[in-house]
Amino acid sequence: MIEVRDLAKHFRVHRRQPGLRAAFRALVHREHVTVHAVDQVSFTIPTGEVVGFLGPNGAGKTTTLKCLTGLLHPTVGSVRVLGHTPHRREPAFLRRISLVMGQRNALFWDLPAADAFEVNRAIYGLTGAAYRSALDELVTLLDLEPLLTKQVRVLSLGERMRCELAGALLHRPDVLFLDEPTLGLDVNGQAAVRAFLRDYNARYGATVLLTSHYMGDVTALARRVLVIDRGTLRFDGDLAALVEAHSPHRLIRVTLREAVPAQTWVGFGEVSAADGAVVTLVVPRAETAAVAARLLATLPVEDVAIEDPPVEDIIRAVFTHA
Repeated sequence: MIEVRDLAKHFRVHRRQPGLRAAFRALVHREHVTVHAVDQVSFTIPTGEVVGFLGPNGAGKTTTLKCLTGLLHPTVGSVRVLGHTPHRREPAFLRRISLVMGQRNALFWDLPAADAFEVNRAIYGLTGAAYRSALDELVTLLDLEPLLTKQVRVLSLGERMRCELAGALLHRPDVLFLDEPTLGLDVNGQAAVRAFLRDYNARYGATVLLTSHYMGDVTALARRVLVIDRGTLRFDGDLAALVEAHSPHRLIRVTLREAVPAQTWVGFGEVSAADGAVVTLVVPRAETAAVAARLLATLPVEDVAIEDPPVEDIIRAVFTHA
């Protein structure tokens, strides 16, 4: 469905030192540098797979998405989506994809949401029955009924994102590119959008490439992740394998019947948090089972939970290691 081979995108940008003298000098002699936004990135995504695309700000995620959707022409390398070369922007290609960017507005700003959806209907040539069926489904699942008569410009960020997602899915695309799709949503809104995307993928077999700084989006929707940093692909594989490779420790959260002295925990592991009778230990992954067994045998344990560190911490470790 998506095939990327040695993709690179370079930008030539103007650079100037601060100050008035440097400003005058730049009038006659401009200094330029080449920025390697994406450098030799390769991956494939089969039909129906949901893949998380992770990286810090400026890592090259959005640039890659723009190359995949035809908004940017690659400097070198090849990109194929649905058998098409995206930068040619053929109508047959554009009718089968959709791009949702949390930082950009795609719906007409001055129109009520319902009229903005009508514009999308006309652009994609949707028939009345197909359009009404898709719109009714999206309005119900994303709770858009109260928003249909409001101008897009007066919607809150979370409301606008729900409308943007609906507008992007009216033509039921085969490939969906999502750049921060839950931006601005509260916890309940994020959960609703995640559930909707999971259902959409299962119902229509859509291929989804998702970027998000909310790790809950990625862990809820994707088993496979791509990790990019400074334009270079650092990891491509199973999310559980990423946790295993870059997290040599696990967390044991112990709840006791009563608090015990701090020295009690010597020999069990490093105490990362303590709140009365609830203590969290950092333990080497290979020793987790043995330490848990010793805790149960020697201390008045009411409850014990073994967890992996937060995925956010593991991703940071990947960047640090890279």
